[in-house]
Amino acid sequence: MIRYALKCASGHDFESWFQNAQAFDTLAAAGHVTCPDCGDADVSKSLMAPRVTTSRAPAPKPAEAPRPQRDAAIAALKAKVEAECDYVGTSFVNEARRIHEGETRERGIYGEANPKEALSLLEDGIAVAPLPFIPTRKSN
Repeated sequence: MIRYALKCASGHDFESWFQNAQAFDTLAAAGHVTCPDCGDADVSKSLMAPRVTTSRAPAPKPAEAPRPQRDAAIAALKAKVEAECDYVGTSFVNEARRIHEGETRERGIYGEANPKEALSLLEDGIAVAPLPFIPTRKSN
């Protein structure tokens, strides 16, 4: 897995994880990498300093400025996913494979998978992506 600092054509900075550099290139070319603030698919990699471990205590992170447009977009995405997709919880990996193999009807699903399981799905050609929110059923 690799983390990239990204920037949209409107100047919004954000970060995202990808299976590898080729996965970013493929997803970006297909328009699947979008800005969480404005939804722009014209996204490019930004300069990013590598994380270096030192013996000193890490500097405190600055507080993130509120991003009402991003927060509203995430809330709208959450509402759409929860209204139109089936929550399958911890059965996500198995259900995604069953849909991919045609064993059950095709539909939108969401649930839980650890990074290793998600990577395995991607390696098998099954498109998955992390959601930028905790499902309502999971937060109870």
